[in-house]
Amino acid sequence: MVRLHVTADLPIRVEPLVFAGRVEIRLGNAFPAVLVVDRDALPRLAEALAEGQAALGTSPEGGGA
Repeated sequence: MVRLHVTADLPIRVEPLVFAGRVEIRLGNAFPAVLVVDRDALPRLAEALAEGQAALGTSPEGGGA
């Protein structure tokens, strides 16, 4: 298992790889961790993040419970 601790001030950049039908999500600066997500998996990833937000009682707009 690989565990990444994402904080509010961690730089996150998205690089679309249109030719490959994927998106790279780069976490960090100098030596970023990279999550490569297929186009068909993007809705499931967004859903999983929304589930996590709901479990913590936070909204996508950045507000708290």
